[in-house]
Amino acid sequence: MRTLRTWTVALALTLLVVLAPVRAQADPVPVPLPTSPFGDPPGANDWSCRPSAERPEPVVLVHGTFGDRKNLLEDLSTALVGDGYCVFSLDYGNRATDRIQRSARELKAFTRRVLEATGAERVSMVGHSQGGLMPRYFIRFLGGARVVDDLVGIAPSNHGTGGDGGGSGSAVSPTGSFCDACAQQEAGSAFLRRLNEGDETPGRVSYTQIVTEHDEVVTPYTSGFLAPGRRTTNLTLQDACPDDWSEHVRIPQSRAVIAWTLDALSRRGPADPTLRPAC
Repeated sequence: MRTLRTWTVALALTLLVVLAPVRAQADPVPVPLPTSPFGDPPGANDWSCRPSAERPEPVVLVHGTFGDRKNLLEDLSTALVGDGYCVFSLDYGNRATDRIQRSARELKAFTRRVLEATGAERVSMVGHSQGGLMPRYFIRFLGGARVVDDLVGIAPSNHGTGGDGGGSGSAVSPTGSFCDACAQQEAGSAFLRRLNEGDETPGRVSYTQIVTEHDEVVTPYTSGFLAPGRRTTNLTLQDACPDDWSEHVRIPQSRAVIAWTLDALSRRGPADPTLRPAC
């Protein structure tokens, strides 16, 4: 089943590459996309869950462009629940193709619901691809800095893609009509210039970015890094696990990535850059 779901996501990314320019020329009206039929990640979205003293912040999982609240996030959710966290995951932004500002407002509303349901004061967030980028808009412009403790970005599109890797860069429609978020994630876009101007890591949030040398969507892969700082850790998967061939789609399922995520969420500050996880 996992192979089928991974293939489904990969197919969606391929369709984005092939169809986005055509759709942009034919019709400027966004196409409603179906949500996942697979439901929630294992153990996630239990609205009766109450955080423990050891794990006081609920964790919000944030999918990437064309993704959904479950696919590719199952292993992360299982590990987080097993480590004692209350875990929540949302669908947003018409499979994350809407404008990122609008998706960030959906994330804000979902976060408020999580805080009200759990009684927690803050949450942590783990996001894949656009899911690592979009919460930064929430943090910087929508008050998220007051309620987010950690942000772990997995292959995040923090500085966009140069479009030379055959990934989302080649899928961007000139008008943004098919996938506004794709156009906003193009390197040099007005959205990214505004988001990254000045302090890239505002607030008391701890920022952990994990990238893979084999990323074919966010290119170059180092564009996922944020400016160095004492609340920032930038990690490349192959520095710890040279034989891990996880690329953009599969990286959330990497054992090392999950270990770094757990480390980041369980300690003060971002992930320990000296940690050598099992590969």
